[in-house]
Amino acid sequence: MNKRRLIFIIALIIFILAVGFLVYDFFFMGKNDKTPEITLPEQIEVKEELPENPVNFEELKSQNSDVIGWINVPDTNINYPILQSTDSPEDFYLYHDINKNYLFAGCIYTQKMNSPYFDDPNTVIYGHNMRNGSMFANLHKFEKKEFFDAHENVYIYIPGHILTYKIFSAYVYDDRHILNSFNFNDPEVYAAYLETALNPHSIYANKREVKATNEDKIITLCTCTNYGDNRYLVQGVLIDDKQTK
Repeated sequence: MNKRRLIFIIALIIFILAVGFLVYDFFFMGKNDKTPEITLPEQIEVKEELPENPVNFEELKSQNSDVIGWINVPDTNINYPILQSTDSPEDFYLYHDINKNYLFAGCIYTQKMNSPYFDDPNTVIYGHNMRNGSMFANLHKFEKKEFFDAHENVYIYIPGHILTYKIFSAYVYDDRHILNSFNFNDPEVYAAYLETALNPHSIYANKREVKATNEDKIITLCTCTNYGDNRYLVQGVLIDDKQTK
């Protein structure tokens, strides 16, 4: 056997052994050295459960379709439906109850100049200053600094939403009609109005440091004073809009 043939045979044997080792490693050794399979969980869409609205608007609207909301001011008697006349004079509910019967105390109400969805820059809400403490009489509690400082929020309930307003000022104002006197859709007019509302020039004023711009929405609770033709205003800025069932 010549030298070249011997080298060929040795190379062939090495090749056959190498192929055999690879085949053995693939089919046998690999079975015990597999990467563990990872089962990925299916993507689950988590939906936040909406809270129940504490006000039964279906029942209230069956009694009177003019009901647009409900107002609650903690630690006062102010816990009433809010109405807005649709086919009667603007101030119909000044002297009518929820059943549209004459009543001197009237209801808490807004005018048609305001949206019933509380999405205007300034929603003005009216109520009588009754001697028996009903309607908006308890707004005058905010004249006392101790009460004002301890009570920050007003809650408005409307179908599908709970609106929270932070009270920023309470003060005596003149008797002008606010919605007729200011174009709140004009950003400059609204900004100027807010500057006055945030810093009321009244010896009866109480206020707290709150940032409110012409991008914000506010409410103005309006009632009579116990003297003259002036009005007493309690104002708050929307800080939370929570959706409900």
